Amino acid sequence: MGGSVCKVTAPGEIGANFPRAFTHWLLDPHVFVSWKIYIYDGKTGEKVCALGEGKAHEGGIYAISWSPDSTHLLSASGDKTSKIWDVGMNSVVSTFPMGSSVLDQQLGCLWQKDHLLSISLSGYINYLDKNNPSKPLRVIKGHSKSIQCLTVHKNGGKSYIYSGSHDGHINYWDSETGENDSFSGKGHTNQVSRMTVDESGQLVSCSMDDTVRYTNLMLRDYSGQGVVKLDVQPKCVAVGPGGYAVVVCIGQIVLLKDQKKCFSIDSPGYEPEVVAVHPAGDTVAVGGMDGNVRVYSILGSTLKDEGKLLEAKGPVTDVAYSHDGAFLAVCDASKVVTVFSVADGYSENNVFYGHHAKIVCLAWSPDNEHFASGGMDMMVYVWTLSDPETRVKIQDAHRLHHVSSLAWLDEHTLVTTSHDASVKEWTITY
Repeated sequence: MGGSVCKVTAPGEIGANFPRAFTHWLLDPHVFVSWKIYIYDGKTGEKVCALGEGKAHEGGIYAISWSPDSTHLLSASGDKTSKIWDVGMNSVVSTFPMGSSVLDQQLGCLWQKDHLLSISLSGYINYLDKNNPSKPLRVIKGHSKSIQCLTVHKNGGKSYIYSGSHDGHINYWDSETGENDSFSGKGHTNQVSRMTVDESGQLVSCSMDDTVRYTNLMLRDYSGQGVVKLDVQPKCVAVGPGGYAVVVCIGQIVLLKDQKKCFSIDSPGYEPEVVAVHPAGDTVAVGGMDGNVRVYSILGSTLKDEGKLLEAKGPVTDVAYSHDGAFLAVCDASKVVTVFSVADGYSENNVFYGHHAKIVCLAWSPDNEHFASGGMDMMVYVWTLSDPETRVKIQDAHRLHHVSSLAWLDEHTLVTTSHDASVKEWTITY
C-alpha cells in the first residue's frame, strides 16, 4: 500500500475522548486531521488551520473519512449532522441533517468510492445523497440488539416478517426483498418477549415493560389506546378467535378479551412459562417450569383448569398447536420435543430427540406434517410428525448465538432469528 500513514489525534486543549485509536492512509501525505477538525501539515506536524475557521460541528465529532482523492472530508457528529468539507478551500460543501432525535446522532461515516455512508446512534446506516442533502438515498435499518421473537403475516398480498428485540424495537421485513422498517410512534420500552397476530390483523406483543400491545398492521403505528397494563411481567402471549388472548406472567395467567383484562389466575401453584391457544379457541395449553403442561378451557370470561397434566421430559420452554388443531408439540430444557394427540385425549404421539442443548422454540409448518425446533446448540431441526427419524438438520443456523424464535412463511420456507440480531430465511427440501 502506498502513501503515508496519518494518525488522527485529539489536541490536549480540547479534551476530546476517542474510544479507540485509528489510522488512515492518505493519497496526499501533506495533510491529516484530528478532532474539531484541525488540518496539519503531514511532513512538519504544524497546525495549518481548523476547518471552517472554528467549530466544525455543534457537537462532538465522532468520525471522519477522506474522499478517495484526499481533497474532501466527510465528518459525522453528535449534532445530528454529517458534513462534506473541501479541505483546500477550508469550507463546507454540503450539510446532511439527519433528524432531531437523540437517536439521530451520527457516530460513524465512510467515503467508499462513490458512496457516502453514515451511521446513526439508532444503528441505522444512511446512504447520503450529495445532490439532495436533506434526504438520504437509502436507509438500512435493522436490530442492533438481540432478537427475542418473531411472527409472520400476509398484508396486501405480501408476506411480512415481524421481529422484536431486547431493546423494545419491533421491525417489519418484506420477506422477498429484505427491505425493512420500524413502527412509528412510541412503543415498548423494554424487551419484546413474544409476538403473534390475531384474527383482526393486529400484532399482539408482550414486553418486559409489563404491557401487552395491540398494533394495527395496516397502519404500523403504535397507539396509546392499544395498550394493556399488567400487574406483573409477562413472558408469553397467545391469541385465539373471538378477541381472546392469554398471557402468562411471572406467577400469573391472564385472560384478555377485546384488549381488556377479564380474568386472572393468581399464584397457580407452579411457574407458567409459555402458552398456546387451540385453533378452535376453546382450549389453552400452559407449559410450566415444573416440566408439565396444563390444559385450560375458555368459558366466557374465565379460564377453567381441566385437571389434565401432560408430562414433558424437562422444564417446558415452548408449546405449539398444529394449524389443524390435531396435535400439540412441547419442547423442553432436556433437549426433547414431545408431541401429544389432541383427538386421543392428549395421549403421547411421539418423542423427538436430536438437539444437543436446551430447545428454545417451536413452530408448525402449514402442512401440519412437519414442525421446526431451534435450540441453544445453534441448530434447527425440521421434524416429520409420522417418522421422527426423517428430519432436516441445519447445523450452526446462527453461528454467533442460539436460535431464539422461528416461523414458517409457507410449507418450504422457514424464518429464524437469534440473539445475534439477524433474521434468516431457509428453503426446506424434504
